[in-house]
Amino acid sequence: MYFLVRYCRLLEEGPSFRGRSADFFTMILFGATLMLLIAPFSSVFFLGSSLTFMMVYVWGRRNDSFPMNFLGLFNFPAPWLPWVLLTFSTLLGSSPVVDLIGIFVGHVYFYLEDIAPKIPGRFRGKRLIVTPAFIRYLFEGPPQAQDIRIHFNERVGAGDAGGDDGGRAEGA
Repeated sequence: MYFLVRYCRLLEEGPSFRGRSADFFTMILFGATLMLLIAPFSSVFFLGSSLTFMMVYVWGRRNDSFPMNFLGLFNFPAPWLPWVLLTFSTLLGSSPVVDLIGIFVGHVYFYLEDIAPKIPGRFRGKRLIVTPAFIRYLFEGPPQAQDIRIHFNERVGAGDAGGDDGGRAEGA
């Protein structure tokens, strides 16, 4: 539970999801759905640890220069944290399957969200995991008139969107 709360908080409050709670929820929903699809084939009944490992994996990959220390014994970079925890839990006698599911799902999310949009090709610059509008509505409320006008101006172009204020939002 400590790792889940800690790394959820670090992810949501960090630069990755700051001000984007709906996107954070979508990440959790994506991970939970993928884990539920994998679980019947791996005979895993409790996925809380897998969800924790997913959060640790995504946090570690997005904070690749953050130095970590394990039990005061050795230092390593943050992307190695899930692998260090996996090794430690395996040495203590736990099955690595639950942790590997979390690492796999975290890697799939990280790849689709951070790697694939940067690869030259048809997905370059496109987000592959899009937060549905109803989830965005639940977290952010209805779009404001100013937001609608900004989106309209982006679609129309740099010119005036039909108002007499030169394309400026009201109250600016």
